[in-house]
Amino acid sequence: RSDGRAFFSQNCTSCHGQPAEGDGPMAAGLATVPTDLTTLSRGNGDVFPATRALAYIWGDPEQGHLARVMPEFGSVMSDDLVPVELDGVFTPTPRALAGLLTYLESIQK
Repeated sequence: RSDGRAFFSQNCTSCHGQPAEGDGPMAAGLATVPTDLTTLSRGNGDVFPATRALAYIWGDPEQGHLARVMPEFGSVMSDDLVPVELDGVFTPTPRALAGLLTYLESIQK
């Protein structure tokens, strides 16, 4: 969890804020309001949507980096993979993003 919190602090707080409610210092200047990451479970039947969250963080192939405000992280981290259970399947996932998922799950309201 501490690795995920550190990754979040370094890469995400400027837009999502701390503890990730979508109110970071850059949020007001963005065309799309950053998601309140503390409520992801609430919008998914009180279950943390790890697969959907990872897909978006990794970089949705349907939306190129120019179509979205948030940067894609997965492709630059694909050398250090760990297995993460997603929808019952152990999936190779960048270690930093695995930690980030654990952190995001821990801050759900």
